[in-house]
Amino acid sequence: MNHLGTRTIETERLILRKFKLDDAENMYKNWASDDEVTKFLRWPTHSDVEVSKSVILRWLDEYSLENNYQWCIEIKETREAIGSIGAFNISDNIESLEIGYCIGKFYWKKGIVTEAFYAAIDFFFSEVGVNRIEAKHDVNNPASGKVMIKCGLKFEGILRKASKNNMGICDIAVYAILKEDWLKQFMD
Repeated sequence: MNHLGTRTIETERLILRKFKLDDAENMYKNWASDDEVTKFLRWPTHSDVEVSKSVILRWLDEYSLENNYQWCIEIKETREAIGSIGAFNISDNIESLEIGYCIGKFYWKKGIVTEAFYAAIDFFFSEVGVNRIEAKHDVNNPASGKVMIKCGLKFEGILRKASKNNMGICDIAVYAILKEDWLKQFMD
């Protein structure tokens, strides 16, 4: 794979970019402090803006790594940070990675996560040289699975009691897309 680090990606409505310390207020206000947003996530709800600042400071340090991909989802029109999307479980050996995302509930059901996820998938397949992209969600959060399907991922199965989030130990649904599947959509 040709790791490029967190590069800015623009879509019709969004800018996916590196986080800045100034984003801490929006991060806390828009998504990280909301128990409903973090319900199915693996990290705890932020108790105050200082927690958001410490997370962003850690991410700022990690931006020096070429295989680090952690984007702030910014609305172009308002220039407001409304969520995050990033890659983890990166395997150079099998050219794969997993993508996770989170946005504030005010922005749910507006196609924003789909737009951001689609852009990240395109970046990883066309520029980084990834062959497989996975995404997972708690089976009690089917809305996340709908985003995965809209972006072309295929349901691969349920891993029973395979993860832990803020609701406890949970079953997770696994989805994936291969580069060859991604390229087919442009040939049809």
